[in-house]
Amino acid sequence: MIKKIFIVLVSSIFLFGNSYSKDDFYDEAKKLFESEKYEESKFLFQRDIVFNPKKINSYLYLAKIFKIEENLKEEEKNLKTTLLLDPKNEEAIYFLMDIEIERSNFAKVKELKEKFEKVCSSLCPKISSINEKLKNFDTKNES
Repeated sequence: MIKKIFIVLVSSIFLFGNSYSKDDFYDEAKKLFESEKYEESKFLFQRDIVFNPKKINSYLYLAKIFKIEENLKEEEKNLKTTLLLDPKNEEAIYFLMDIEIERSNFAKVKELKEKFEKVCSSLCPKISSINEKLKNFDTKNES
């Protein structure tokens, strides 16, 4: 019985692994993510990282999936890996600022905000939402 299960499992992995080339994992994972099929896309992003360990966007998408799953530890780990590979990734910086605001770690938020303001290109308007969150937090603390 166990032998049959193992054979089926190995066959499935072999067939699944051969249905995509190494370069297709990311593209297929992104399509699945956009279709809100997070478990399937997570598997393919992780698989993409196995073959392309410096694929920045796979780590970023994994962080987004873990955010949806409310797995803060894995979300943060993938954001930090994204920034390790691309220190100017404005989306990863923005998401980390959100995490640090939730933790009330305002020194870290300030550091990330300064970095974000230097590198932002497409997400620059988001800085106003960060400022608003900080302002709202300050208002709550005053009352």
